[in-house]
Amino acid sequence: MDTTTVAAFLAVDLLLVLTPGADWAYAISAGLRDRSVVPAVAGLIAGYAGYTLLAVAGLVVIVAGSATALTALTVAGAAYLMWLGVGVLRRPAVPTASPQAMASSRGRIMLKGAGISGLNPKALILYFSLFPQFIDSTGGWPVAAQTGLLGTLHMTACALVYLAVGVLARTVLSTRPSAARAVTRVSGAMMIAIGGFLLVERLMERLSG
Repeated sequence: MDTTTVAAFLAVDLLLVLTPGADWAYAISAGLRDRSVVPAVAGLIAGYAGYTLLAVAGLVVIVAGSATALTALTVAGAAYLMWLGVGVLRRPAVPTASPQAMASSRGRIMLKGAGISGLNPKALILYFSLFPQFIDSTGGWPVAAQTGLLGTLHMTACALVYLAVGVLARTVLSTRPSAARAVTRVSGAMMIAIGGFLLVERLMERLSG
């Protein structure tokens, strides 16, 4: 792949990564809990690693070509976002530092992060719609190698941005419990709104189709 194509992909990808959504909300929530930013971000990246492996294997093309499979994934992701949003509204995150609790829940934090990114509808758009525009099937690089490179660049961008978001949340909000509750409630509301919009959009597409 030439550097121009890679630079163009990074520019578009960063715009998507910098757009607040479920990943941001989870990174902010993790930032308000002592020592949970790294496992949370690792979980988010693990979810995207799964998408990258599927893309390299060529399964993304198969799923993207199946309206039923794509609808099922979108609905599952939207429902999961709404469920997470309700949970955040019911139990907004507040600054806390509990090493014992953190040690026992680090695996759960990673698993939840993988679920959030793995079922994030934004990931479907990224891998199914954006990647093919930057892959040249007639170029010198195999398609699998190009896909792997784009996936790696995306995961790197996510890791840097979400780590920064989590650390900033911990730095800015850790001494402001009321502000932390307000931010996490807004994040929860955004999750519900995004999930609801995606469900309605998918329903309208099915009805019009």
